[in-house]
Amino acid sequence: MTGPRPNIVLITCHDLGQYLGCYDVDIETPRIDGLAATGARFENHFVTAPQCSPSRGSLMTGRFPHVNGLMGLAHGDWELHDDERILPHYLGDAGYETHLFGLQHITQDTDRLRYDYVHSEGNLYPGVSPSVHQANRARNVASVVSGFLEREAFDSPFFASIGLFELHRVEEEHGRFGFDSDHYETDDPDEVPPLSYLPDRRGIRHDLAEMRGMVYAVDDAVGTILDSLAETGLEKETLVIFTTEHGIAFPRAKGSCYDAGIEAALVFRYPGLVDDGSVYDELISNVDLLPTLLELVDIDAPTDLDGRSFLPLLTDDGYGERDRVFAEMTWHDMYNPVRAIRTERYKYIRNFWHLPKVYLTKDIFASEAGRMVRERDGVPARAYEELYDLRESPQEDENVVFEPRYQDVRMDLSGRLHDWMVETDDPLLDGPVVSGDYETITAWPHESD
Repeated sequence: MTGPRPNIVLITCHDLGQYLGCYDVDIETPRIDGLAATGARFENHFVTAPQCSPSRGSLMTGRFPHVNGLMGLAHGDWELHDDERILPHYLGDAGYETHLFGLQHITQDTDRLRYDYVHSEGNLYPGVSPSVHQANRARNVASVVSGFLEREAFDSPFFASIGLFELHRVEEEHGRFGFDSDHYETDDPDEVPPLSYLPDRRGIRHDLAEMRGMVYAVDDAVGTILDSLAETGLEKETLVIFTTEHGIAFPRAKGSCYDAGIEAALVFRYPGLVDDGSVYDELISNVDLLPTLLELVDIDAPTDLDGRSFLPLLTDDGYGERDRVFAEMTWHDMYNPVRAIRTERYKYIRNFWHLPKVYLTKDIFASEAGRMVRERDGVPARAYEELYDLRESPQEDENVVFEPRYQDVRMDLSGRLHDWMVETDDPLLDGPVVSGDYETITAWPHESD
C-alpha cells in the first residue's frame, strides 16, 4: 500500500461466532450488516481455538496458541511467551498512537500490552464483578469511544482496540449461567429459530432468546462507533474491523473444534480498498489478520509468523489460497487436548484425552442449554478420531472416520495434522501438557518422626 497510513479501529466481542444477519442468521443486526454491505465480509473465517484467550492471542501475535504459549485462559495463569510481540507493539513502534477500550483477555499484566492509553478498568476478565460488567458493556464502551473520537485531534494515525463484554454468559442465581436478561431486551423463545446442530428443546430456545439481547447491544455499539467516525470526518481514513474470537456459548460450539466453535465473523471496511460489499469465501485463519494489517500499513512482518497476509485477496494481486486451516484446544477449565484440520470439504479432529462425547465449558455446563445436552451426551465417551464430510454432513453429526471409502482422506488429513504439529513444535507430541499454574513437586510431603 502507498499513501497515508489509515487509522485502525478493531472491534471485538465475546462468544458471537457468526450469529449475525449478514451471515444468514435470522436476527436483525442492521449496523453490522451495513458495515459488511459497505465493506467486505469473510464467509470462511476460522479461529485457531474455540476459546477466548488462545484465540485472541493468535489474532494479536499471528501465531498458534501452542507456539506463542497462550494455551489456556489468561486469568488461569497462562501467558504469552516473554518475547512475543503483539499488534499494538508493531503499530506503536511504527508511529501509531495506540488505545485500549473495554476488554482484552490475553495477559494479566496490562503493561505488557504497551498501549499508549488504556481507557478501561478490569480489562482482563469479563466475569470479575458487576461494576466491571457495567463499565465494559457494549453500549457503555461505545459511548467512551465516541467521546474520544469527538474530543481528540490526531497528529498521527491511531489504533483503537475495542473489546466488548457481550456475549459472555454470567453467573446468576443458584449457580446458573445465563445472558443477564435483566439488562437486555430479549426475544420470545417460541419465536427463536433453533440451532441446526442441537436438538430443538425449550432450554436451548430459552438461552438463545436471552443471548439475542446481547447481540442487539453489540450491534448498537458498532453503530455508535460508526456514526462517530462519520460525524468527525474520520470515516474515509479509517479501517474498521469487526470480529470475534470463537463460536457462541452453546454446546458443540464454544469449547469444540466443530465449525460452530471455530467460526468467527470478520468484516472489513476501508474506503478505496474494501467498500463494495464483497463477500470472500476463501479459507481464512485469524492468525492471518496481523500479517495482513502489517502489510497494509507497510510494516515488515517477521518471517516466522504462522499467519499469512490476505491483502492480495483484497487487491486482486495474485493471492494464493489456503487449502487448510488448523485449530486446537489444550486447557480451559479442564484439560481438553484437541487438534484439528479443516479443508474446504473435510474436517479431521484428533482427541487426545478421554472425555464425554460433548465437552461443555463451565459456563455452558451450568446453563439451561447445557442441561438439555448433558442429559444425553454428558456420559458417552467421544471418539479419539473424528472425520466429517462437510458436504454430506455440514452439522458434523456423522463421523465417517472408519468408513472404507474415506480411508484415503483419513490418512491424508491425519498425516497433514501430524506434520503441522511437528513443524510447529507442538508440546502435545511429548505427552500431556501441564497447566500454566502447575508447580513441579520436588519432594513428597511426609510426617516428621
